[in-house]
Amino acid sequence: MKAARQAWRRLEPVHGMIYFVPEATRRYAALGLKGRAGYFASRGAALGRASAEQVIATFYNFCPDLVRRALPAAWDVVTPEDMLTARSDAAAEALRRAGLHELPHLDETVALASRAALAACEHLQGRPLFAAHAALPWPEEPIRRLWHAQTLLREFRGDGHIAALLTEGVGGLEALVLHGAGGEVPSAVLRVSRAWPDEKWAAAVDRLRERGLLGADETLSAEGAALRRHIEDRTDALALPAYGALGEDGCERLAELARPFGRAVVDAGLLDMGALRKSEE
Repeated sequence: MKAARQAWRRLEPVHGMIYFVPEATRRYAALGLKGRAGYFASRGAALGRASAEQVIATFYNFCPDLVRRALPAAWDVVTPEDMLTARSDAAAEALRRAGLHELPHLDETVALASRAALAACEHLQGRPLFAAHAALPWPEEPIRRLWHAQTLLREFRGDGHIAALLTEGVGGLEALVLHGAGGEVPSAVLRVSRAWPDEKWAAAVDRLRERGLLGADETLSAEGAALRRHIEDRTDALALPAYGALGEDGCERLAELARPFGRAVVDAGLLDMGALRKSEE
């Protein structure tokens, strides 16, 4: 399970950069969508003309009011098909800018990631956002195929993560508060990026304190830290139908190969949140 987690973490920047790169925001703006509308429509387009309610459910941790300001109005401007094309084109352009198409072992990395993603496609039940992306056609170009495979693996893991959160009675807002309390991402960044009003955030903090998961200073209590570890472990276990297809050796090999790909994305600045904020102004 450790090797599977490493394989996912190290390759995840290859997918995650799509939410930050100017290549994406430019293409969405050219279609008539700016800011968060481009994000919700582009990621939700695999669902078709996704309603606000579908996106609230499957994206899980965004303030519903923010989603409803974007959807379904976005579909009066663009089609889901156009958004999917724009997203794929943006991903390919950005990854080429980072030089991923020139890295050694690209074909082997694509083959391993694709094998895991195709194994995940045999386990659609209970994973709505993943299933919608799994229905999309596979691209032929290696760099696009790698991005698509990692997109599937990300959404497969993400749907499993939501299942683990729900099982533990942790809603989307509570999940954000616990994430911020863990210290990996400042709470203020999470609160603003998901557009939660201060009063709702404060109410969630109070609920988590009542459960004994937060201390007085809004850091994780011992019980809160244990719950977060348990949820991550369950998420890893739920992702095993994909990575189990590779076996331990295959996961270790993918984790080894993925390191330079993820690093190239980071070194090229494709995960620059500051650039994203400027592009939305």
